[in-house]
Amino acid sequence: MQHAMLKPYFALLEAKELAYLFVASIVGRLPIGMCGLAIVLLVQGTTGSFTQAGATTAAYVAGLALFAPVMGRIIDRRGPRNMLVLCAVAFPASLAALLAAVHYGSPGIWLLSFATSAGCTFPPITVCMRTYLRQRFAHDRALATAYSLDSVLIEVMFIAGPMLVALLVAFGSPALAIACAAAFALTGVVLFLRSPPLSSWRIEPRTQGTLLGPLAQLPFIVLVLIFGCYAIAFGLAEIGVAAYAAQLGQPALAGVFLGVMSAGSALGGLAYGSRTWRGPLAQQFALMLAIMGVGLAPLAAPWGALGFGVFSTLGGVVMAPALIIQSMLVTKTARAEHASEAFTWSTSALLAGVGVGMALGGALVEQWGAAAAFWAAAIAAWLAATAAYLFSRR
Repeated sequence: MQHAMLKPYFALLEAKELAYLFVASIVGRLPIGMCGLAIVLLVQGTTGSFTQAGATTAAYVAGLALFAPVMGRIIDRRGPRNMLVLCAVAFPASLAALLAAVHYGSPGIWLLSFATSAGCTFPPITVCMRTYLRQRFAHDRALATAYSLDSVLIEVMFIAGPMLVALLVAFGSPALAIACAAAFALTGVVLFLRSPPLSSWRIEPRTQGTLLGPLAQLPFIVLVLIFGCYAIAFGLAEIGVAAYAAQLGQPALAGVFLGVMSAGSALGGLAYGSRTWRGPLAQQFALMLAIMGVGLAPLAAPWGALGFGVFSTLGGVVMAPALIIQSMLVTKTARAEHASEAFTWSTSALLAGVGVGMALGGALVEQWGAAAAFWAAAIAAWLAATAAYLFSRR
């Protein structure tokens, strides 16, 4: 059964240049799983405030969300190379400035500014991957498998990233974790730029002159709003996990809990991408989001560390499938000439939701503890599921 589940992925990676591209993207995107948690631990450990930590991390995520559509439009019109080179320099520099501001006790506005700058300059490797895969695979089944593999690899980064942060914090400091994230981003971009597939990147001809890009399509706007709603659950859950680990007196366990949650998500993604599913994508999306809420709600119960780890794994099972379906919905809705920008709007909605969830979660755990963040996460997932169901009906 395991061989049958993995067979489509092995077939996909038989193309060596594609396998290299995936490997390079892993290195460059490891900071995805590292920066959020590392910033929370760094700021909270220095200031003693989860509210300040949540706000700083939210500023980082807001930077990711705000500038990404601009990057996407530039990539659609000029290709990805120049933007990747710029970000390879600016992202590590912004993280270095954030570390210096925390070290010297700078006012909170400087922490927010440098965190926002780091988010704005995060290398757009994921967007480049999604756009290239759309260009390479015309058949829905092959494209779904490719998106599934990419989503699973992102989940692997969310496993390895927090685990690595936990290790670096245990034997070093959160500052060391952030420095390593900067190094991974720089190395990954260099490797990614050397990959042969980038030489065959295709710039799609423009058929419509509109400043709104993919936002000129009403169905796409509705999807973006749904993406942002369910992403709030992600941000709430991450802050909730960090707060729960702090309540146990072992902050480094946050990385372990987030890692096992991503492990469950990766397994769910592999299962989803290995077979053909019936039913409209929007209905599948609504179902996955409803199950996500059911999986997050039990984390509010007073489990011990072992029980919490088990339910964290179960709570993550449908996260990757939801992200896979999200990418497929973007592909089906947006025009090819707006592909990169559409994926960035999708990602921006996701990240904006995560940022809102983190900021809200920081305030909730200050008042009522980790359980409040998990209940709020479940509610956000159920609201998004309802919206997705209504969307599918229309």
